[in-house]
Amino acid sequence: MKRWTPTLLAGCIAACACAAHAQDPTRALGGLLRQIAPGALVTPPVANAPAPNELIQLLSQSVESIDEGKEIEIGRQLAAVLLGSKPLHRDAALQRYVNRLGRWIALQTPRPQLPWTFGVLDDPGFNAFAAPGGYVFVTKGLVDRVDEAELAGILAHEATHVVEKHHLKALSAKARSGLATQLLASQLRNNLGGAVSAQMLALGRDLYSSGLDQSDEYESDRQGVALAARAGFDPYGLPSVLQQLRTAAPDNPLFTLTLATHPPAQQRLEQLEAAMGSRLDGYSGKPSVAIARRVQQR
Repeated sequence: MKRWTPTLLAGCIAACACAAHAQDPTRALGGLLRQIAPGALVTPPVANAPAPNELIQLLSQSVESIDEGKEIEIGRQLAAVLLGSKPLHRDAALQRYVNRLGRWIALQTPRPQLPWTFGVLDDPGFNAFAAPGGYVFVTKGLVDRVDEAELAGILAHEATHVVEKHHLKALSAKARSGLATQLLASQLRNNLGGAVSAQMLALGRDLYSSGLDQSDEYESDRQGVALAARAGFDPYGLPSVLQQLRTAAPDNPLFTLTLATHPPAQQRLEQLEAAMGSRLDGYSGKPSVAIARRVQQR
């Protein structure tokens, strides 16, 4: 298998359970959409969307009982949890670039019809997040330290989580276990301006701080490299990210949550090596493209 060269990249796919910033997450989501497409209207809520408490009841039953419209509404509420923790970055050109890149990758997935939305959070950490229904966020700290192929690999990994409904399944398992009720008694102080039910807020914060099952991460790694290649990017972008995570100091606060909520990077690299072999080598070796250069070209 091809040897991976370390790059100046760190961290992806970690969770955030930080103190909430003073912002209305619903307005923030609308602001993101306007940055992506100036003059655009805020995407309206799903028609006949169930109330937040009804969504918790659905999650307590089974993922099969949640149709696509309800999945999107759950994702909208989880996006509000993320936006209630970290504000959006103010660079509109960067937001448009990341959204266009993400949507191009999403078009290559089995679920191109979702209302895919990609955005950049104003956070110096090296993290990425996904929510059901097509919401994907990366931090400014991550974007500043990757090239385009590496970012494409990260977005493809996160898009795979959405396609395979990994977060939805994890939320359902937590709801069925009664975890929402337990969390309510211990951690809730606000409900993000009424945008999210208390139960959904509790489940969302717990999910992003505890992470997904290791099998979900391995699956998203495997499918992510193939998806990135299908979208025209070097499939070794994501392995390059993992190579950097492998050498990250465990006590580095920028990596703490990433390392705590994901399988060890060395194990992920070994899993990918076994899955990829040399089959994707023909798609590799493309010149590195700086994100700043792409943004300036827009």
